[in-house]
Amino acid sequence: MGEKQKVIVIIGPTAVGKTKTSVELAKALNGEIISGDSMQIYKGMDIGTAKVKQGEMQGIPHYLIDIKEPTDAYSVVEFQQDVRRRIDKIASRGYIPIIVGGTGLYVQSVLFDYQFSDSGKDEKVRRGLEKRSGEIGFEKLHAELSEIDPKSAANIHPNNVRRVIRALEIFHTTGKTMSEYQETQQPEPLYDVALIGLTMEREVLYDRINLRVDMMVEEGLFEEVQSLYDKGVRDCQSIQAIGYKELYAFIDGKVSKEQAIDDLKQNSRRYAKRQLTWFRNKMDVKWFDMTDGDYEQKLSQIFTFIAGKLQLEANK
Repeated sequence: MGEKQKVIVIIGPTAVGKTKTSVELAKALNGEIISGDSMQIYKGMDIGTAKVKQGEMQGIPHYLIDIKEPTDAYSVVEFQQDVRRRIDKIASRGYIPIIVGGTGLYVQSVLFDYQFSDSGKDEKVRRGLEKRSGEIGFEKLHAELSEIDPKSAANIHPNNVRRVIRALEIFHTTGKTMSEYQETQQPEPLYDVALIGLTMEREVLYDRINLRVDMMVEEGLFEEVQSLYDKGVRDCQSIQAIGYKELYAFIDGKVSKEQAIDDLKQNSRRYAKRQLTWFRNKMDVKWFDMTDGDYEQKLSQIFTFIAGKLQLEANK
């Protein structure tokens, strides 16, 4: 068996500083960056998904950003295939692939030999669940999943209706839960991975999240969401993203502007908490606390860990 391809992965909650750190590491280690965020694939959804700005890239290529229309569906299987192809292309040119992400299952699906089978697929069952979601709302549907399969429910955002329905479809079709299927797999790592986690003290992180939302609003988040709304983007996977569903509620007259902003901040904080819980429970991560202190020193510590783990040398 040949030597495994070296891959760097940087994970962590929203607003922790993954973008800046990934670019610095890419510059130092001859890397190119692949987005591991399941919502940054969508065109026209820049502010709400906190896409890296052109100036922030500092000349480092970034991939899997703006590859789909907001009306397109995009599965974890497609993501797995697209990222693996991009890893191969980056490596073939002598660069180090760096995956940067916040979508835990998606990143995990790339790194390990997960097989996504067609088990438990039944179109009639799925259509019934879709109809039920429309009748009772996606939050109640997610609550039903929590009763049946609490492990999967903890890993699936209530707004990710597609995955909630898929998990329920598997159970109603096979009698086994999605988590039971996943536990029967003992995936092997496909790559030689340095898995870095960035974290912060909760209150500091939450303050950063609140500030980020305020900055998004200043940068034109409401206008971005209004543009999608005006183009007829409705009931799509993309609009389940935090930052879009809250503002759609405002556009539809269901909440005030102030309430929409408050909801966005609260949902972002909850999402960050879920991200941290998922990564700590599911993946073998080397964590670095970025709360305070000298950023350059922290960056040096991260670099030292990666260089030792993957036997890499810095650019001169």
